[in-house]
Amino acid sequence: MDQESKQFALDIIGKAKDMTLATIRPDGYPQATTVSYASDGLTLYVGVGKFSQKVENIHHCEKVSLTINNDYPDWAHIKGISMGARAEIMHDPKEIEFAGECMLRKFPQAAEWMQALEKDATIFLKITPVVISLLDYEKGFGHTELVRV
Repeated sequence: MDQESKQFALDIIGKAKDMTLATIRPDGYPQATTVSYASDGLTLYVGVGKFSQKVENIHHCEKVSLTINNDYPDWAHIKGISMGARAEIMHDPKEIEFAGECMLRKFPQAAEWMQALEKDATIFLKITPVVISLLDYEKGFGHTELVRV
């Protein structure tokens, strides 16, 4: 992945607050859910309910897809990314602490929410990109570039 493509993806990831995360259900159907996320470079972190459908799906298949886009005034200015990635349920306490710190940097208001959470009911997902599609309508309607990470 060249530096220009990486910076484009980082700009999208850094500006947006939510993404649509698609997981694969055990019955083979995809399931898309809107979730808030934090990041460290191209690695994304998501806090989810331990017994959520997303977690069950990831136990079944670690492959996920996601989309993130920035707000835009009109179609000529659409910019976003879609990503094929691998999701893992985090277990290492130091990594979980780091993910929580990333979340608090992006969402300071989450401090109160995180303290109130039952630790046994919530987990973090670590999402690592494999391939990213860069969507930039400023380069033409529907313009995309596919890059391997």
